[in-house]
Amino acid sequence: MVLTCAVVRGTNAQRIDASRHSRRSLLRTGGLLALGAAAAPLTACDPLGREEAGPRPPDPLRPLLDESLALAAAYRDAATAHADLAALLGPIAEAHQAHAAELARVLGVGLPSAGVTPSSTAATDPDAAIADLRQRERVGRDGALTACAAAPAARAALVGSIAAARATHLEALK
Repeated sequence: MVLTCAVVRGTNAQRIDASRHSRRSLLRTGGLLALGAAAAPLTACDPLGREEAGPRPPDPLRPLLDESLALAAAYRDAATAHADLAALLGPIAEAHQAHAAELARVLGVGLPSAGVTPSSTAATDPDAAIADLRQRERVGRDGALTACAAAPAARAALVGSIAAARATHLEALK
């Protein structure tokens, strides 16, 4: 802080008490205020000191976590229903489960102990099962791309790699 006015001592018209208004005391006060602000928790500004009311909004990556769990379950169901596709679908199911585990770690939540059941059961025809998985991957890839564009920089790499993996899964299912 720079004081731009002259400090006049000794005149009766503009007498300034040097012990109360010196540059050193102003700098000391400013430094203490800065330290206090840095040490204070970052909460909502409330003149009465109340905590923020209401629940925190859901994390924008939570739908991506839920979708990863649902995709992993859909792949496991299709691999169980069609043993000849298990070698193809098993690693993709594991990839989705790994994505869900990493998202849960980033979000600070636990994974459910039981797997998430997909909205529909695996198709009885292998070609229909692959077509259903491709459609789910397409929707999942688009959702991951949207989440990647909206994610903060610290999360964009994770979400971008999930979007890329989902695009790769689409190619593997051709």
